[in-house]
Amino acid sequence: MTAGANEAADPTAGSDTGQLILGIETSCDETAVGVVEDGVNLRSSVVASQVDLHARFGGVVPEIASRAHLELVNPVIAQALVEAGLELSDLHAVAACSGPGLAGSLLVGVSAAKAVALCQGIPYVGVNHLEGHLYAAFLEEPDLEPPLCFLLVSGGHTMIVAMEGHGRYRVLGQTIDDAAGEAFDKVARHIGLGYPGGPEVDRLAALGDPDAIKFPRPMLDEGFDFSFSGLKTAVATYVKHSPDAEVTDVAAAFQEAVVDVCITKLLRGAAEVGAKTVVIGGGVAANSRLRTRLLDAAEADGRRAFLPSPSLCTDNGAMIAAAAWWRLRADGPTPLSGGAHPGLRLPTID
Repeated sequence: MTAGANEAADPTAGSDTGQLILGIETSCDETAVGVVEDGVNLRSSVVASQVDLHARFGGVVPEIASRAHLELVNPVIAQALVEAGLELSDLHAVAACSGPGLAGSLLVGVSAAKAVALCQGIPYVGVNHLEGHLYAAFLEEPDLEPPLCFLLVSGGHTMIVAMEGHGRYRVLGQTIDDAAGEAFDKVARHIGLGYPGGPEVDRLAALGDPDAIKFPRPMLDEGFDFSFSGLKTAVATYVKHSPDAEVTDVAAAFQEAVVDVCITKLLRGAAEVGAKTVVIGGGVAANSRLRTRLLDAAEADGRRAFLPSPSLCTDNGAMIAAAAWWRLRADGPTPLSGGAHPGLRLPTID
């Protein structure tokens, strides 16, 4: 099969139902594969974590991540197909996250997807990782109606995105330094916790007093952009000068500051674009405090908050397959000459 044949194929032609897409996500340290039918019906989602490989380094080591993806991607594809009750020959298209992310890791997923496309004679779709997070919500709530206001919050990204329609986005604001997840990991190291820091901070914070320490809320009243570098420094300074402080209180107060900023800006964004529903996505969207407080804050603001399951907030292949279904209908297949794009940005209508 040639790149030209791939560009011409359209699995949606002549049929609007039963389209099966396999999605591969290898942007960072999760080897994830999912199968989705018609963009919204989740058939399987398998995630192989590399946490144990990177824990002793206190963060993701790109070379280790890409080598692990090489070992894991084929077995994870096979397991996702088994759980979906399918064979490769049943697929109508295959997709991979093409960016943003770690270059070596992205190349593993993109190469694997192209190999499947060539072997099976089906279209390949390169998917933006950030767009994948947006479409994860539709796997559990297919009837979500734009305009929607999303908070995408993870280890690499923190941004407010207005979705005016499928494939139509406006980035209202984003972090100017550390992403929220990165700040969680760095604060976790300052207070003696392991990697990944987010889940550990969340766990300890449940035992502490969020009002015990008054950490700053950076840029709280300044538009839609985020800055967590100063908050991280404030925590480090406090811990240095208060070595006897309760770790649980430090975790709770830091987490509360992040949650305050995220919710305030998300609801402000919703008001700006007239969105009746707010949605969260990304790894930090699995944070229990963020989820609980957002439900209450949205209700008080007269809006609905939709919170995808934590397993769909973190990186997964199903979100890539879901986004690919929409992209395939809108743009057609991606040329097989298309590569990986570590610095890829969310396409916007601005």
